[in-house]
Amino acid sequence: MHLFIEQVCMDYILWCVRLPNLTQRKIVQAIRHYLGQVPNWLRILFWSISAFLLLNSVLPAYAQNYQNYPERPVRVLNPSSPGGGGDVIARIVMQELSKKMNQNFIVDNRPGAANIIATEMAAKAIPDGYTLLLGTTGTFVTNPLLYAKLPYSNQSFVPIVNAVNAPFILCVHPNVPATNLTELIAYAKANPDKLSFASFGKGSSNHLAGELFQILTGTKSIHVPYKGGAPGMAALLAGDITMTFDSGLTSIANIQAKKIRPIAVAAQARLSELPDVPTFTEAGLANFHAGSWYGFMAPAGTPIEIVQKLNVQINQVLRTPEITARINQLGSSIVGNTSTEFTRQIALESEVWSSVVKKAGIAPE
Repeated sequence: MHLFIEQVCMDYILWCVRLPNLTQRKIVQAIRHYLGQVPNWLRILFWSISAFLLLNSVLPAYAQNYQNYPERPVRVLNPSSPGGGGDVIARIVMQELSKKMNQNFIVDNRPGAANIIATEMAAKAIPDGYTLLLGTTGTFVTNPLLYAKLPYSNQSFVPIVNAVNAPFILCVHPNVPATNLTELIAYAKANPDKLSFASFGKGSSNHLAGELFQILTGTKSIHVPYKGGAPGMAALLAGDITMTFDSGLTSIANIQAKKIRPIAVAAQARLSELPDVPTFTEAGLANFHAGSWYGFMAPAGTPIEIVQKLNVQINQVLRTPEITARINQLGSSIVGNTSTEFTRQIALESEVWSSVVKKAGIAPE
């Protein structure tokens, strides 16, 4: 029993001081060596008093550190490619948050592998609040459905806040002989696999949007994965692919420049920036609701005080009229919620898209 009490007190002390593992082992070996010759009751008394002193001195210091957070620049890992929708969202929000919290929140783009590269890096980061992740629908909803072995799980993170929702806009290259949804579906049925659509990668939200479109319309097209929204849009502009399901973040400017042709938007109402583009329901295809959300995550184990502080501060940023206007101009809308609400949303969406994966016959890799 005395060994159990000693181990518990020792683990608590090492957790408080949080030294590197090698240093911890050396300290433990040294203390056990010097205490090895004393009676058991004296050893227990030593560890108990040490733990008590730390409880009354070290923990208040940590609480004070939480109040002063952040005391150095914060790294925000971003799975989006530069110029892509997620990149634009992250930089808009983080630039304003940097001003608000008087510390730099630096966006670090690490695109590729269906968002897995950046997400794995974040999952393995020290959970001290100084490494965050821009989370997306693809990362936390669809990837777990399509990859049997991921180097992370949803339990590897604690959701901070869902910041923005971006409904997808179906756009086609000008060479596609269709100006509305009815004509596009008819063309796709008459020409199986002649149309191709881009995605952010296998398992991404717009990959599954393309699969859902085929299920609902009875058509067949070719999926072409890219390392983010910007490369996919570049491929559409070049005519390398024929259509995309992408948000207004990367689509609206090209639509307004008449470089691509919008067919329909997967939202409940028309976008203010594209008043002439109908919703899918208006165009004749009900039950097609697809898009991507962009939220911020922290590695599991991040102190709840830091998570709560970031939630409050980011929500305040999102409610800023200037930020709201900039987001709306991109064909997106502000969300803003609690960590608990965000966690619940991810679970519900996972159930919905799980049925799409099964109907599409996509086997996990």
